[in-house]
Amino acid sequence: MAYRHLDSTRILATLDRLIQRIAERFPNAGLLNVAREFRTLAHECVVEAEAIARPNWYVRAGTGLLIVLIVLAAVVLGVRIWQTSAPDSVDSFADVVQAIEAAVNDVVFLGIAIFFVVTIETRLKRRRALTQLHQLRSVAHVVDMHQLTKDPERVLARESNTPSSPERTMTPEELARYLDYCSEILSLTSKVAALFVRRFDDPVVLAAVTEVENLSTDMSRNVWQKISPLERA
Repeated sequence: MAYRHLDSTRILATLDRLIQRIAERFPNAGLLNVAREFRTLAHECVVEAEAIARPNWYVRAGTGLLIVLIVLAAVVLGVRIWQTSAPDSVDSFADVVQAIEAAVNDVVFLGIAIFFVVTIETRLKRRRALTQLHQLRSVAHVVDMHQLTKDPERVLARESNTPSSPERTMTPEELARYLDYCSEILSLTSKVAALFVRRFDDPVVLAAVTEVENLSTDMSRNVWQKISPLERA
């Protein structure tokens, strides 16, 4: 069972090790700052994911109280409708039909109100999860921007640069390691995102997590397309 679920502690430890590797090889690279900022965000996501997985007893107590009040109101309303539709207070069959129709409408609205109250906790947790997932998506885009100008073909071919060309000082081996680090950060981004659905079964959050995973996978695939010619060389 220990190997069937993601361990947030192991994820953070892997990220710490990755930051050390980047610092040792590229101490002045912007990617190092991105990795450190991602470490802070990952820790926040772990704390939020654990909080979301736990039941919020304050919200549940308030929800239970509201449901009791709604049920009491429904009982009072039902008694009033029954008194209105009693045989001694009904003048015609149309009055009975009208009373039944009003009762059905009231039951429907009360059901909607109860459903709204019951889902308060889920909607609050969903908002918290989506906020963190949005930041993880932004991190993936930032990493993609850092590898955007890392063109292996220009490094291998040593083509001439224009005045507006980005500065390229890495050797093919260094560039391969740099791109590999980008791919690892993208992979860890999807792993951190997956923590939110480990013990929170919400379709909206699951769709957002899947979106982050697909985005990270697509970006990582583009990175490895750049690493392949460096490995062949």
